[in-house]
Amino acid sequence: MNGLGINCTFVPPYLLDALALSGLLPPEQVARMQRLDARFRSQRAQAAPAPDPVAAGARWQVYDAGGAEDLPGTPVRAEGDPESGDVAVDEAATGITATLDLYRDAYQRDSFDGAGAMVPLSVHFGRDYANDFWDGAHLVFGDGDGQVFGRFTAAVDVLAHEFSHAVTERTTGLIYRGQSGALNESMSDVFGACVKQRVLGQDVAGADWLIGEGLFMPAINARALRDMAAPGTAYDDPALGKDPQPGHMDDYVETNADNGGVHLNSGIPNRAFVLAAKAIGGTAAEGAGRIWYQTLTSGSVRPDADFAAFATACVAQAGDHADAVRAAWEQVGVLSSAAPTPSPAPVPTPAPTPADRVAVRRSGGIVGQVLDGELDLTSDDPRVPRVRALVQECDLGSLQCSAPQPDRYLYDFELGAQTAQVPEQDLTPPLAELASLVLRPQPGAAG
Repeated sequence: MNGLGINCTFVPPYLLDALALSGLLPPEQVARMQRLDARFRSQRAQAAPAPDPVAAGARWQVYDAGGAEDLPGTPVRAEGDPESGDVAVDEAATGITATLDLYRDAYQRDSFDGAGAMVPLSVHFGRDYANDFWDGAHLVFGDGDGQVFGRFTAAVDVLAHEFSHAVTERTTGLIYRGQSGALNESMSDVFGACVKQRVLGQDVAGADWLIGEGLFMPAINARALRDMAAPGTAYDDPALGKDPQPGHMDDYVETNADNGGVHLNSGIPNRAFVLAAKAIGGTAAEGAGRIWYQTLTSGSVRPDADFAAFATACVAQAGDHADAVRAAWEQVGVLSSAAPTPSPAPVPTPAPTPADRVAVRRSGGIVGQVLDGELDLTSDDPRVPRVRALVQECDLGSLQCSAPQPDRYLYDFELGAQTAQVPEQDLTPPLAELASLVLRPQPGAAG
């Protein structure tokens, strides 16, 4: 079994996968989005680019990708410039300003690296691209598909969520698997909520605690992607299914998918934060948010921390609010002796499969849903000749896989006797094409 991996996109994989199977979007559009994600994320940058000359001295620069898939695009608006008249550009400008201001004013942090790094943002990325992500160098936003999702610049907490992945990466560096990965996701929701509530002038009592509110089109029965106060209630749609997030350790999801359920089990620490915030009162950013930020940057949390370790560190950082913070973590079963923290499930090695069958499973992404596909190579399916050729090009045993990355996909391949688990950023071109073919919904398939 190879290493694990995932990228910083906002739409959780379990929603994207449900959409692929539901028939809400044309199969070719879903396949194109998956291929685009695989191609772009495999080119994930390792360091921020040099600032564009127009952005010299500015904290951020917005680029227009113009519907293309190359980054960053054409510089459109930098900090200090007037509104451009392009809704997505100006929403991105407003969102990044609010996010940087919160980190500066509440936590004295200058940009994601703490040293004033300029933040590049690209809008109008791809065609009908229903997602956003942080790739290690840029914040990138699609315009949505117009059927399920609208503009991803429209929700300020979405932008703050992705920016906060960069903050976690540069501080604690929580490993993106199991409980540490769920904490990584939760940190982004926590600070996304803090930014949203600050923009709206809300205190913790008046907040709705919804993440991604307004991203879904009106025809979809969904209030948001997640509800931090009531995990598992954000949506219930015939095509998407019901929000699967748990809010208590009694319902902790043991799974090998989505890097151990990082987008599912993040509901538990999310709810703990809401309970602590309401007990402390005031604003989320200045109350519980300050404690969570101090914990994240204290040096007392290991990259592989589980819920209990992070909760204990939170209590230690809480000062006069220690009892309220402890009670919050107890209410979700993390610090309660009656509900011990389970260990992440071991990842089994898939058994060899017959040479006439190819199977692919994709999990991860910001939604966290699993998508399965298989192909009988003895059938008359039109994909068979190309898949057979791709299998001949793939040597799973020679792959060198990197560490997990937030919100990226994870692929399990069964190619005859060859099996491997491959992070999205490590997909070779033949593997990326093979996954796209096998996972592509076929005409007449059940939705």
